Amino acid sequence: MKILVTGGTGYIGSHTVVELQSIGFEVIIVDNLSNSSIDVLDNISKISRKRPLFEKFDLTDSEKTSAFFKLHGDIRAIIHFAAFKSVGESVMDPLKYYGNNLSSLINVLQGMIDNNIRDIVFSSSCTVYGQPDVLPVREDTPVQKAVSPYGNTKQICEEIITDSCNSNEIRGILLRYFNPIGAHETALIGELPLGTPDCLMPYITQTAIGRRPFLRVWGNDYDTPDGTAIRDYIHVVDLAKAHVIAVERLIHEKCIKNVEVFNLGTGNGFSVIEVIKSFESTSGVKLNFETRERRPGDIVKIWADTSLANKELGWEAEKTLDDMTLSAWKWELALKNRKLRNGEIVKQQNSRMTK
Repeated sequence: MKILVTGGTGYIGSHTVVELQSIGFEVIIVDNLSNSSIDVLDNISKISRKRPLFEKFDLTDSEKTSAFFKLHGDIRAIIHFAAFKSVGESVMDPLKYYGNNLSSLINVLQGMIDNNIRDIVFSSSCTVYGQPDVLPVREDTPVQKAVSPYGNTKQICEEIITDSCNSNEIRGILLRYFNPIGAHETALIGELPLGTPDCLMPYITQTAIGRRPFLRVWGNDYDTPDGTAIRDYIHVVDLAKAHVIAVERLIHEKCIKNVEVFNLGTGNGFSVIEVIKSFESTSGVKLNFETRERRPGDIVKIWADTSLANKELGWEAEKTLDDMTLSAWKWELALKNRKLRNGEIVKQQNSRMTK
């Protein structure tokens, strides 16, 4: 069966492609490479020993998206990751986020309707809850006003999918996941943001490796035990496996409703300081960090109630916070080693050319 993974060369997408291929799915990726690298395809192939099909174009282009679906009429299901995802950037440039995240989803859904593709797994986010009044959050927790335009796009996208499923023969699973960190055990794929990282973990590893002079901790006056924000961190491989289970649930028609919602997290909240301490413990590297004022759009604390996903999907996060921080560090070290090797190869080639 062919599964379309939009944004499949990105962080979560690439790990999900590996998990899909590991159990025999054929995968086709659509990605415009705006926040990822084509080299990811080679590394996916090294892990799974199978290269996914790849199409490079922007899903906000309705004509190209329509033509793609006409060409690939045998797609069985879709996992939709493709979206801009920086909370801070969305506050600074909201139209960029509304334009991209909404239009790309609309074009994908139209392609499904026009080509009789029934099943979609949507990459949603705990940001749809805003700052919840009660913790941990359940799937039936009232959705608060979004704190950022990014979070608002996820709320709106969920509504678009729900309305589309109610008016067409489409079935959807909305996966609201919390904060993915870590990397594949091979250290061949991991989180590689372009420019300055917006998320905590790559900022930590880039500081530890020497790419950043210090780590910025945004806010130390939150209503939390140590004053820093609390999140539910989940290993990206645990998260990827949940997407595969969701696809199989749709394909094998095990859904109770035509739109289902599941939280994906560990059910534990860790503060920024606790993540830093875990990293220092697993890596043996002492971090240089300084505190700055809170960032606009950040919430105080959130973590998941995952009992519904545990029961209905038969899924449970397995990896610990130490597993997450250690794998992220191994990924950063592997990146540095690859760059050093590539640099040496270039020097050798240049040396031969000058002789």
